[in-house]
Amino acid sequence: MDAHRCTGTQSQLRHPDTVMAPERLGAMHQSRISFVRSLIRRMANQKWAVSLAQWDISEQGFGVAVYRLETPNHHYHLVVFSDAIADEERNDRVIAEKWDVTFALVQGDIDKAFLNQLQNNVPLQEAGRNSSQVLVLARANKSVRVFEHLVTSLAEGQQPDSQVLADVGYILRTTAVYGNGKFGIADFEILDDNPDFNLSFSAQMCAVYMLRQFSLDWVHFLAKQQGGTKAALLARPLQRYLGVGNATGLGMAPYLIRHPRIVDQWLSEREKALAAVSVCIITPAASQAIYPLLDRAIAHLTQVVTINEHQQKLNAEAISNIHNIMAKITTAQQKQWQWKQLIEDNQQYCNEAQEITISCIMELYPELVDSHENSMNADETLALAPGITVQKLTEVLKERYRWALDIDFFSAENSYWFWYRSEDKEEPRMGIRGEEPGDDRELALDIARQVYRLHAALAAVEPSQTLAEFLLHQPQYRSIARRAWTLGHCPMGDIQMNVLNQHALPMHLLRCKLAMFGATKFDPRSDRWVRVTFFQGAPLTDEIHDQEWLFPLLPTNTESTPEAQA
Repeated sequence: MDAHRCTGTQSQLRHPDTVMAPERLGAMHQSRISFVRSLIRRMANQKWAVSLAQWDISEQGFGVAVYRLETPNHHYHLVVFSDAIADEERNDRVIAEKWDVTFALVQGDIDKAFLNQLQNNVPLQEAGRNSSQVLVLARANKSVRVFEHLVTSLAEGQQPDSQVLADVGYILRTTAVYGNGKFGIADFEILDDNPDFNLSFSAQMCAVYMLRQFSLDWVHFLAKQQGGTKAALLARPLQRYLGVGNATGLGMAPYLIRHPRIVDQWLSEREKALAAVSVCIITPAASQAIYPLLDRAIAHLTQVVTINEHQQKLNAEAISNIHNIMAKITTAQQKQWQWKQLIEDNQQYCNEAQEITISCIMELYPELVDSHENSMNADETLALAPGITVQKLTEVLKERYRWALDIDFFSAENSYWFWYRSEDKEEPRMGIRGEEPGDDRELALDIARQVYRLHAALAAVEPSQTLAEFLLHQPQYRSIARRAWTLGHCPMGDIQMNVLNQHALPMHLLRCKLAMFGATKFDPRSDRWVRVTFFQGAPLTDEIHDQEWLFPLLPTNTESTPEAQA
């Protein structure tokens, strides 16, 4: 195809100083290899089937629903419990004890005894205990405004005000989606040999995707209870537009710091995919294919509703920059540029615009990009090679950790925060050093400061000394030495962020992980927590396909049609 004319040689990866800068990580967007996209492609290609197996929901909307998932290899069930809670009990923080909905993704069959066991434990979440047959444990709360508006409108036989839906974008929002052995559920190793869920976070994403179907069935059921034969179904374009919300706070940030090999693997594979497509020529067909995606990105940013003034400014700047980039593509095509030349030229624009363009470029070349989804799992080992000298490690620090060595940790602003874990529900929090209690139990998330101190200690000894001898006398540096040596030899390595700095934004860390998951519609509620939407624009469970659904838009035609009433 003319659109896919490439040179046949892969470009070098972008430098870690570029990719791992927190401001860029905080501007990432969904791409073809984000986990939600990988999941839907696998479901489509292998013809997975979702069906309703049990619906024991009362007229008031409370009870249990069970969905069956059939794959070529196994079958699973999503078990959903809906409970009545007071408005004051609806809390998105981890300290909440009650939720509108709790749910679990279970492998295999569910008999009456097992269902009773789930009903006694799943609604308790952390306080419950579950078997290893449970792959995912999670909970969600209603967007009360959207939920009530949908039920009322559909009960009257009317389609809802689409702007009410656009303001939020979901019916339910998750507040925690647990996997990997927590509270007795299946360890991640169990999924290593499971061909359905051996990709990163695929089981969790599948549970959220199936919950989306429950949220739609739920409002349809309640509308029918209220409106009887007069009730309408939500127009299918609006059903596709509604995803599942997510409220994420500081708890996600430590994950990226504590699992650096995973971060390196995710971002290295993303950069390898980008390198593969960046040597393709910007042909007329390629430029014509990317224009609609960039147009859609502009419209998507226009429709994003956020209370955060900084994000509003970023979105506005990105819209302006993307218009300029689209004009540049015309010139680039005439000059037969490769995409990497456009990517380099785009560095004059804001990170949001650059990252949106990168997602759109990757969308054009599925045959070069999609295979990278199979390489997202990582070996998390941090190790030192035998025979390393102090000089060798010092060279690595100077080459790959210059960003940390240049920080003045004698300045109060660079050690302003400390991170700790609260006693009530072990929730990560930030405190002001010297003003708030808890710095004596500080979490070891200060990678930049640890590297800085390690470098100073190495400078005080003979460069030819073996690192083993150095660590024998100063064992407090063992952990950071292993990390720095390992990550110093990884393509991407550590996130270049001093999390102790007074002006550090944990939001950058949250945004990075959520973008890899495949979130859209970023709405920061502060610099410490954000609301996003998953599966917005994705195909419904009865029409699963592998076509792209990047940058979802509010449908313009939502009139009641035979399709809407089907």
